[in-house]
Amino acid sequence: MHSRTRAKSDTIVAIATPIGRGGVGVIRISGSDLRAFAERLTGRELQPRMAALATVRDGGGNALDQVIALYFQAPASYTGEDVIELQGHGGPAVMQALLARCLTLGCRLARAGEFTERAYLNDKLDLVEAEAVADMIDAASVEAVKSAARSLAGEFSARVHALVARLTELRMHVEACIDFPEEEIDPADRAAQQHKLQQIRADWDTLAREAKLGALLREGLTVALIGRPNVGKSSLLNRLAGDDIAIVTPIAGTTRDQVRATIHLEGVPIHLIDTAGLRDTEDVVERIGIDRTWAAVEKAGAALLICEAGEAIGVAEAQIAARLPEGLPTAWVYNKIDLFGRVEDRQDDGRGVSIHLSAMTGEGVDALRAWLLETAGWTPTGEGVFMARQRHLVALQQAKSHLDTAEQVGAQFELFAEELRLAQHNLSSITGEFTPDDLLGEIFGKFCIGK
Repeated sequence: MHSRTRAKSDTIVAIATPIGRGGVGVIRISGSDLRAFAERLTGRELQPRMAALATVRDGGGNALDQVIALYFQAPASYTGEDVIELQGHGGPAVMQALLARCLTLGCRLARAGEFTERAYLNDKLDLVEAEAVADMIDAASVEAVKSAARSLAGEFSARVHALVARLTELRMHVEACIDFPEEEIDPADRAAQQHKLQQIRADWDTLAREAKLGALLREGLTVALIGRPNVGKSSLLNRLAGDDIAIVTPIAGTTRDQVRATIHLEGVPIHLIDTAGLRDTEDVVERIGIDRTWAAVEKAGAALLICEAGEAIGVAEAQIAARLPEGLPTAWVYNKIDLFGRVEDRQDDGRGVSIHLSAMTGEGVDALRAWLLETAGWTPTGEGVFMARQRHLVALQQAKSHLDTAEQVGAQFELFAEELRLAQHNLSSITGEFTPDDLLGEIFGKFCIGK
């Protein structure tokens, strides 16, 4: 079990607001017993949770800035330690001067994510809630903000803890059977254990499904737009993005390198990659672009194979389709229906999904958006979705594997109990009860400085 170790008593400081000019800038300080430090810094005694107007001076007594100083006494603070926040004027030079003064008085610069790491180590947040802090900052849509807020409020953690509690109850029953082997095990008890296991598996299914949706809001789907030159890949990218991101000309081979754009459908980030047209060419630069196209396809989660609505599927399209990775979700998109008199529609045939549209007029594009959401796995639930990460999905899948094995071993109580223990271990790693230190370093190292 990972034992949360109290954060070191050294005092850390960082600028908590973004680099650049602003009306207000914030300096954050955290450490043990900062009353005396606060008085040296501000020239006055600060009362917990009361805003005070103060002047911060340099070592020679010259005023650096007039600030609003806030003092939060441990443990009633973000980190669980004493915390001081200075709200000063938001110019870069002012912030650097205040930061330098704090360093002179004995602080050290905080590492990325160190304030939140201390909150985790001091039991103010569990690991899911700590990760949700970063997800709130990185959220690119209102839906992602709401989902991260639910995780930060403890909804995801509560669901995990409830599942762990069910596992613990079942483990206690099974361990009793192991500890008292001389007792005859009532067949009804065996049936009850299996029934409880089935309930746990059903709870797992619901939790995993909702976690997958939460991870989708965070990670999104990467989609490569491929096809021959001049079929309208760049025009379709611009239509989906709602902006002229890619250059569009009648000249074949205009797009030679990847053009990327991210759109949000129902809050789900869809990462679009416009690629170089696929054809035989002697142009060295275009050849490099084509190689990069196939590299992008290999990494994509889906592809749009774009053709012209007025043409039959030719050898070039067949060759492109044959080279696509096996199992890659692909929609055949027939563009330019405005030129060829075809009406917008969607068909599902033996080759897959075919969508007829016009990137120029927008006809049929809604059907494509619907396919993108469908392929991403988004399902409107009508319920609050919490934010989840890839490591959460991995831990859930590992727990599921042990639950499956537990069902298979049945009445072999020692094996049954061990598989339940391993499933519980995987679930508890989500909230940080069983978490290696190197994983903590990786998680918090991706946070902002000052958070």
